[in-house]
Amino acid sequence: MGQTYLTLLSSRQKIWLAAGIAAACLLGAVGVLLEPAGQASSDERLAVTMSIREIAPRLDMTGKGLARELGLPLDAPKNKPLAALGIAQDQLDEATAHVRSHRPTRLKYYLFAGIVLWALVYMIRLGRPDQADLSRRRSWYPRTGYIACLILAVLVCGLALGKSPNPMESVVKVVKSLAGLYPSVLDKVLALLFFVALGIVGNKLICGWACPFGALQELIYSLPLLRRAKRWKIPFWLSNALRCGLFVVMLLLLFGVVGGTKGFVIYHYLNPFNLFDRHFEHWLILATTLVALALSFVVYRPFCHLVCPFGLVSWIAERFSLVRIKIDRTACTNCGACGRACPSQAAQDKVAGKLLGADCYSCARCLNACPQDAIRYGSVFS
Repeated sequence: MGQTYLTLLSSRQKIWLAAGIAAACLLGAVGVLLEPAGQASSDERLAVTMSIREIAPRLDMTGKGLARELGLPLDAPKNKPLAALGIAQDQLDEATAHVRSHRPTRLKYYLFAGIVLWALVYMIRLGRPDQADLSRRRSWYPRTGYIACLILAVLVCGLALGKSPNPMESVVKVVKSLAGLYPSVLDKVLALLFFVALGIVGNKLICGWACPFGALQELIYSLPLLRRAKRWKIPFWLSNALRCGLFVVMLLLLFGVVGGTKGFVIYHYLNPFNLFDRHFEHWLILATTLVALALSFVVYRPFCHLVCPFGLVSWIAERFSLVRIKIDRTACTNCGACGRACPSQAAQDKVAGKLLGADCYSCARCLNACPQDAIRYGSVFS
């Protein structure tokens, strides 16, 4: 974080620094210890001589869910061998690989929690050195602590541990469960509630600091390139309308209101988290990933703002965040410095007092921009 920043931390803050890092590492270590060994049956090759009813339980799916994965109608016969339904072995192998790629590792839940815990400590206690006054505000909230978390999220929570679980998947699986594509709704709901809770504890910290694809977009946007192009921001009313519209379309297609065939999940073709398994079963997935990463050079978190269903859910959950950006109305002069520093319209909307303003990803860019010290990150109860 730089020698100047560290020397400005008080003794109490240095204790918080050590304790925050230790607590985050401890959560990760607990996750490693509690990670169950892989099941012996996980590599079992399933054959087309078997029926949907035989295969589905082995993949923790319902018959409808497996039928959808195989491109069959949801009401396809469940007792006939797959070969009799026209399914080739390579189709079954591909569907099986796709389903198993969504099998979550519990370790990631602990890592997500650890990163969010560190983010809370950093944002609340460490960003503003106790021995640095307003004249040194540019040294507040150094990017090193943030960038380190983003790199950890991409390398470990993404590339090392694969795409599952992830925030986007948690929303999609709940809706699929309600459509009868998974045998249990409760475990999918609990996974979603876990991610929502992390977003409420600290304003959208799960998206801003821990989500691997969100982190990758943030890292690309942070590169000192094309700065003039970055001055233009997609109007939030437009990006949110697209994100909401896509979610509604997903529901209409999934439940067969549009198209007449139940079980179609549009997000399966727009899922950039497949990048972390290095597997793209459809060209649209690869195209979505490449376009999102390319746009990230000039647009702030394009996938999060335009597509991600969890981005939509956590945007709603922001209204209940326990720790967030707060504006001191008595000190604010509406100079616009925080709005210019913010990569989205979030700071501008907060100053304007909008109830449903743009997503705030707790990136800390605005927190050392205000010349009046009118913007803070803290508890809603203080």
